[in-house]
Amino acid sequence: MPDPGNTPSSGIQELVIDRVGETAHERTSDFLAVEEPLEIRLAFGDEDSRSQQSISITMRTPGDDFELAAGFLLSEGLVESREQIRSIRHCGRPSDGSLSNVVLVDLAPSAVVDVGRLKRHFYTTSSCGVCGKGSIEALQVGNPTPLPVSGNAARRHVIRSLPSRLAEAQTNFARTGGLHAAGLFDLAGSLLALREDVGRHNAVDKLIGGELLAGRVPLPDRILMLSGRVSFELVQKALIAAIPIVVAVGAPSSLAIETARAFRMTVIGFTREDRFNLYSGEERIV
Repeated sequence: MPDPGNTPSSGIQELVIDRVGETAHERTSDFLAVEEPLEIRLAFGDEDSRSQQSISITMRTPGDDFELAAGFLLSEGLVESREQIRSIRHCGRPSDGSLSNVVLVDLAPSAVVDVGRLKRHFYTTSSCGVCGKGSIEALQVGNPTPLPVSGNAARRHVIRSLPSRLAEAQTNFARTGGLHAAGLFDLAGSLLALREDVGRHNAVDKLIGGELLAGRVPLPDRILMLSGRVSFELVQKALIAAIPIVVAVGAPSSLAIETARAFRMTVIGFTREDRFNLYSGEERIV
């Protein structure tokens, strides 16, 4: 599974700009978050009759592409475990040594693939998740069940501390101001993993995909911390990974909360050092 092509990219591009103020005009350097397309292809079927199909094009920050692909497949219900992924590799690596913008996920022959689902047009952008999912019924993908409540509570002061701990670890955001972050914490508030990307859904896919490839999914004793808002798609991804608590700096959507309440997930928004809004799953906050 390991491949040098999965080495995390800096995700940053430096360029010369003009900084203009009321009385000053100077030529200086600035840093931008890199945004490039990634095509995810899937190879599946029996050894003697393998099929290959493109299933997604997403705009992402290069780096951690294998994790992004694995997380996407999990959240879309195309895989359920690490064992179903035989290998992941880049296709057509550029001659300059940079990352290719195509990855091929080779599934084990034992993996059952819904060809009808593959025919669906998957297209994502850096600003929104997979489009076309307008109701909770869409969560029948992966057959999630209501999350257990016992044994995974977090204390209020831990929740309030998460935004600052996430911000301290966002090195690329500090330089560009243009990346979303998703952090995985334990119930005591220790940061276990962090991923940044121009797309908030990509950051979550990279985070969950990394845990999947390491064999650590489901994640019933973890907290997902988001640098922005909480959308339906992000609640869906957390639910598929069985993450019981989602905390965000920004606001949740109505469908995100409706979904969270239906599956007993704790969702917290507008989190600050002195307060937060608890929208669902209050029994997990002590």
